[in-house]
Amino acid sequence: MSGSRRLCRWCNLPKRWLSAWLTSCLVLFALPVGAAEVDNVRLWAAPDHARLVFDLSTAADANVFLLDDPRRLVIDLEQSGLNTDLARLDLEGSAISEVRSGIRDGTGLRVVLELARDVEPRHFSLPPNDQYGHRLVVDMEYPGESAVENPIDPIEAMIREQEIAAERAHREGTGEATSSVESADTVTQPAKPHPKRDIIIAIDAGHGGEDPGAIGPSGTREKDVVLEIARRLQRQVDGADGFRAVMIRDGDYYIGLRQRTRIAREQKADFFVSIHADAFNSPRPNGSSVYALSQRGATSETAQWLAESENQADLIGGVDGSLSLKDKDEVLRGVLLDLTMTATLNDSLSIGGQVLDRLGRVNRLHKSQVEQAGFMVLKSPDIPSLLVETGFISNPDEERRLRDGAYQQRLAEALFSGLREHFQRNPPPASLLAWQRDNQRSTAGNQYRIQPGDTLSEIAARHQVPVAQLKQANELNGDVIRVGQVLRIPRS
Repeated sequence: MSGSRRLCRWCNLPKRWLSAWLTSCLVLFALPVGAAEVDNVRLWAAPDHARLVFDLSTAADANVFLLDDPRRLVIDLEQSGLNTDLARLDLEGSAISEVRSGIRDGTGLRVVLELARDVEPRHFSLPPNDQYGHRLVVDMEYPGESAVENPIDPIEAMIREQEIAAERAHREGTGEATSSVESADTVTQPAKPHPKRDIIIAIDAGHGGEDPGAIGPSGTREKDVVLEIARRLQRQVDGADGFRAVMIRDGDYYIGLRQRTRIAREQKADFFVSIHADAFNSPRPNGSSVYALSQRGATSETAQWLAESENQADLIGGVDGSLSLKDKDEVLRGVLLDLTMTATLNDSLSIGGQVLDRLGRVNRLHKSQVEQAGFMVLKSPDIPSLLVETGFISNPDEERRLRDGAYQQRLAEALFSGLREHFQRNPPPASLLAWQRDNQRSTAGNQYRIQPGDTLSEIAARHQVPVAQLKQANELNGDVIRVGQVLRIPRS
């Protein structure tokens, strides 16, 4: 036997292998009692961020920092060991190109992420809940990226921004003062071509990523069912002239409740619908429900219980307000949102009635009226919003139906039918539906359809009415008029 391959007489292994094995054992034996074990690692890739979740046997201190040349993110866990295979982690769609791990200072665990792009990391620990044990969450945000892969056209965004500003001025009581000023520069603006913009529908599939939502008796996860319904609704919206869908999430990843509302507002959405599947601690309850925001709380004990349950998703997902300094401004914004909800809430209730009526043709209704509760995702001052509980996933019969593709399609069609009915009756001023409505109106009697080159002052002079009276009769907050728009001429 060669001297370079000496064998241990107890185990018949090369002594250099035995030495490595003994070193590993000594490291394990050196771990103090109660040290944390990483039992699993989960990765959720979103368009604007990635979330890495370490499932721990007990709480562990962590240090997370970036290194350059090459780009790396280092995660150090004190007094911890690895009890899972990092090679099984699916890195597709994330900023991570490779994962390595090793022992640090004899008792710690170091995980190194090789990065394919710049990230802004943050991390926090979460205590056990009903679904998970101790967790370390590492978020990697992508600078400059949006959670929406295909944002709306900049021109449409500008038009919507102008509409929002006019509505805000009107609600704040400055609209009348502005419209009463009749300077030569404002009343002689020529009519602009009608933009015929799309009505933007923000579709929010609830939960996602490490937050599965409610789980049915057969193991059906709410996050999967509602994403399928949301995608079917997206196809309905995008297939209709004058409408466009924006998906808040289009994959299995988590987005915070505040972020969902923020995305809808960034996309200048005209309407926000959050899709969920209800659950209760008994299998008996069933039926669909529609919720709008209540400023004074819930309209029933069930609605209040449900609102608290849904809002806890932020704790599961790890975006509790105490975890980030950025949320300090959000708290202030939340107060302002609550102060300006009245007009938007009225629209929400109106749309909710149409949606509830259509859902009642597909499924039994849990309640025959639109309920109101304090859902976080409904708190937006500019966007009418609804939360739709498509059915009780805790009910075995409804769980089975919610898994069925044909039934999901019927639910999506019912949702869009209710939305379209409302917007056909009440289209936003610069939308294609408004242009179609205006061009279908008769211009006889006291109505006038605006032609290219028209100005408010010329139209007012032609019909012998004051400009201010013409604006008031047509609820014009500004002086911009558009070709094809129909004005009502007040009688003198």
